[in-house]
Amino acid sequence: MANLDDAKGRMKEAAGDLSDDDDLKREGKVDKATGSIKDAVSDAADKVKDVLHRDK
Repeated sequence: MANLDDAKGRMKEAAGDLSDDDDLKREGKVDKATGSIKDAVSDAADKVKDVLHRDK
């Protein structure tokens, strides 16, 4: 899902560049940031699970 947000963000940014639409470029940056945040949260959750299940 995070990769989808990143790809969507890149497409919006590119479309915003081509059409000189600053709002669309900003939306693209937000989508890309959302993807990065989702990746970070997922990585953190995996690390917590690894620590909790280490003894099993």
